This record gives sequence, C-alpha cells and structure tokens, in this order.
Amino acid sequence: MENNEINREKLIRNMTENLPMLRTRLGLTQEELADKIGVSRSTILSIENKKREMTWNTFLSLILLFTKNETTNKLLNVLEIYTDEFHDFIQDR
Repeated sequence: MENNEINREKLIRNMTENLPMLRTRLGLTQEELADKIGVSRSTILSIENKKREMTWNTFLSLILLFTKNETTNKLLNVLEIYTDEFHDFIQDR
C-alpha cells in the first residue's frame, strides 16, 4: 500500500466495533461524546448500534479525541484503528 493510500473502510469498521468501549474508557455518555465531536446523540447511538455507517469526518474527529487521552491512545494501535499506515497517511498531508 502506498503512503498516500489507506483502507478507510477497515479503519472505520474497527472504530465502529470499538466505539462503545473507547467512549466508556473516557467516561463519556453518548450525548457528551456527540457534543465533543459536533454530531447528534442519535448519530452516536446509530453508529454504535450499527444502523448507520460512520463517516470519514466523524472517524477523524474521534481519532483527534481518542489520541489526546493516554488510555485510549494506547488502544488505538492495538485495535488497528490508528495504524502505522494511517499515521503515515496523516503525516504525508
């Protein structure tokens, strides 16, 4: 995979699968998380219940939030959400 290419679908799928756990690690309700990233609570609820696909912009907002917390930041690589490829993709911009 080239440095400027990443598998967005896989990253979003991994974030979606782990969103409830990551949100809980920060001690946030769905409402609080929604307020922090600028979406509605129903959007977070729908994503967590897999009734709505997460957008790339929402994914990036969550990455920004989760990388700023020591506990969740460490988990992002383990859960294959913030991968080396994604890191390189961000650095190339």
